Amino acid sequence: MGTRLSISPPDDFLLWRDVCSYGYFLLWPNFWDPRAGTFTRVMNLCEGPARVTISQGKPAGCARRVRGAVGEPGRDFDAIKPGTALMCVFDRVLTGGEKKEVKAQISRMLRLDEDAAHVAAFHEVDPRWMSTGRARLFRSPSFFEDVLKTVTSCNVTWPGTLSMNRRLCEVVGKGGGFPEARVLARQRPALLRSRCRVGYRDARIVELARLFVAGKKGGVDIEWFEDPATSDDDIHKALIDLPGIGPYAAANIMQLLGRYSRLPLDTESVRHGRAVLGFKGSSAQVMKRVHAHFAPFGENAFRSYWFEMWVHYEKKAGPAHTWERDTTGRVFTAANMNKK
Repeated sequence: MGTRLSISPPDDFLLWRDVCSYGYFLLWPNFWDPRAGTFTRVMNLCEGPARVTISQGKPAGCARRVRGAVGEPGRDFDAIKPGTALMCVFDRVLTGGEKKEVKAQISRMLRLDEDAAHVAAFHEVDPRWMSTGRARLFRSPSFFEDVLKTVTSCNVTWPGTLSMNRRLCEVVGKGGGFPEARVLARQRPALLRSRCRVGYRDARIVELARLFVAGKKGGVDIEWFEDPATSDDDIHKALIDLPGIGPYAAANIMQLLGRYSRLPLDTESVRHGRAVLGFKGSSAQVMKRVHAHFAPFGENAFRSYWFEMWVHYEKKAGPAHTWERDTTGRVFTAANMNKK
């Protein structure tokens, strides 16, 4: 029998909406079960890996069925009351220290530190999302994992990102979890290239891992990056100085840190600019216009941009909380949906 923990989220929090809010919820070791309405992954804890399954509320019939699964029961997501306690069930007994550790990791991953007042402030700036409550964006339990997930999402198709993260977990991770920095720091780049298929990222991943292991002693000072007192400009500059981190990656990592003023613009942004916003011209011209379009949202520019694009994906692929990781989850980006 494993440990069971109850966590009280913000009053407006909904697991199905706030987990399925950003593409990283589809990357290993994360697993969202659209039928059960549960989120499962392996967490790296001080005494070793532990698998957790997180749920909110009890199953309440099958009023809302899962897309593509006719006849199979699914959660009635509308019946879940916002703010209902989260039940976290682990596959082993946790020590007292691990309980404190895992609560902090889950809080980071689900952005439970962004309370209802924080969400309301965003909705005041962009009221389009008030009715749905969209505001929080899913991220990883650790800064290191967010950085590597960003590195594996650059200059590659989404299925390639899925594959790299799965193989990193299977080949290097302990118990199927995401590999820790201290473990990756000891790997040979050639192994990551051949067995995890990370391509040119092999040496950069090892170098990044070593910088995280070094910490404050000449490496990545995690506390400094996550300190609200550190300025956006200083963080952006420090990110650009890291191996394998360019302007797109730096902007994306910043939003994962809760700093939403910059836009990580890429080919998906250009497609959105043309298909949804009606912008014309070269890719560079469209990208510039997309940037200007969301600039008035200021400190919330990324959230306004992302939810607008996320809704566009959902119009084509169905609500994100109905996506199966190995089917819809592989093709939800515009580039892949346009091939269908």
